[in-house]
Amino acid sequence: MSEPFSFNLQTKDGRARAGRFYTPHGVLETPVFAPVGTQATVKALTPAQVRDLGATLVLSNTYHLYLRPGDDLVAEMGGLHAFMRWDGPILTDSGGFQVFSLTGINKIDDDGVTFKSHIDGSTHRFTPEKSIQIQENLGADIIMAFDQCPEPYDRAGVETAVARTHAWLERCAAAKTRTDQALFGIAQGGIYADLREKSAAFVTALDLPGYAIGGLAVGEKKEEMHATLELMDACLPEHKPRYLMGVGTPQDLINGVRRGVDIFDCVMPTRMARNEAVFLRNGGRLTLRNAPFARDPRPIDETCGCYTCQNFTRAYLRHLIIAKEMLSATLLSIHNLYTLVHLAKDMRGAVLEGRFEAFARELMQETEEAHE
Repeated sequence: MSEPFSFNLQTKDGRARAGRFYTPHGVLETPVFAPVGTQATVKALTPAQVRDLGATLVLSNTYHLYLRPGDDLVAEMGGLHAFMRWDGPILTDSGGFQVFSLTGINKIDDDGVTFKSHIDGSTHRFTPEKSIQIQENLGADIIMAFDQCPEPYDRAGVETAVARTHAWLERCAAAKTRTDQALFGIAQGGIYADLREKSAAFVTALDLPGYAIGGLAVGEKKEEMHATLELMDACLPEHKPRYLMGVGTPQDLINGVRRGVDIFDCVMPTRMARNEAVFLRNGGRLTLRNAPFARDPRPIDETCGCYTCQNFTRAYLRHLIIAKEMLSATLLSIHNLYTLVHLAKDMRGAVLEGRFEAFARELMQETEEAHE
């Protein structure tokens, strides 16, 4: 393989894995959680703040950056790393999920998707080749194949989506020209074990640098997600990284690592922060606008090492929220992202030390107690 990417699986503890994925912009130690910077920015945070809270990988979005400011402009500015001033690894998704979910009007055929911009209603078309062209202009380290994400319980629709995803993957692989980008294929199949196995077999036959598990966290039951992840753990090669797309609560990270997942991303931590809510490490949540926090001298989480918890009280954070100060979104985002980034780091340490299951059971027990 000519691309400058490699994955070293250091050890396993049950299904849980600890590894290193080498990219042109640094090494990703897995498990790893990636903050989402949809429009070349992690909302409310500077790149330095993202780095300081411990993040090593960020995700940006092909659909959004294509529409605004335009991938040609990003390329002219030196690519995403220079444009957004992030010197670590970057992952871009293909735009497929947004084309299907954000655009009220789209037309899907075997060649691609025609859709209307959610910004101004203008008409655009994405094909596998177009998605790769945009992602090559953006210049991320990890790029995703263009795929179709179906409804989880529509078997006929899932079968069609799997066939298109496979055909589109071959076209993505053929269209890719840059050797400094790792193309990840995406295994689809909804909740149907036979379709998942078929998709995993097809995608892994292309011997790509890594593989993503798509079509989860889209409305299926948690036990169905877990069963699918266990199946994918058996179907995907051990010597390549596995990426579970768009999943990001403490419980989901624990359950994903428990079933062989290496890479996670989700908009939830920063979206929750802008809606005045925070994670606790044990899986609980607080809505800091609530009146009981007005005179609460404690940090969000007394066990947390983030900048917010080391410096500010719940009372101060509630004051910022009530006063509609922008700083509230920044401080809450720092805490939420730190919680997930360091949960992934701590799980990695537990795997390396052969104590992952005990670590996971303790955290999940705390989660259950927090929700009683």
